[in-house]
Amino acid sequence: MTRQFDWHLRRKLAERGIYKTTELVPLLAEQGVKLSREQVYRLVTSNPQRLNIEVLDALCVILDCTPNDLISFTVAARAQPKAADGGTVTDIGTLKTVPARITRPDKS
Repeated sequence: MTRQFDWHLRRKLAERGIYKTTELVPLLAEQGVKLSREQVYRLVTSNPQRLNIEVLDALCVILDCTPNDLISFTVAARAQPKAADGGTVTDIGTLKTVPARITRPDKS
């Protein structure tokens, strides 16, 4: 199973009446976070791949919320592996790894 996350910044901003990303730039600056308009736009419109803890803290202060209000995680099921005959593998039983045995070639 894999974990996916949902980023709720846009919804939280709308709840506070902030509909333009440019309105967020000075609010972040007041909290000591200097981001360009483009960086704030990407932060609002897409899921961040990396998030600085200071930025997260500033957003929580601005929006009067917790990180749990901005990020939620869901568990997604992984696709089942396919068997060689095209069917789905459901159980691997008691398969164990076999250690490799390396031998020197005969000097004949």
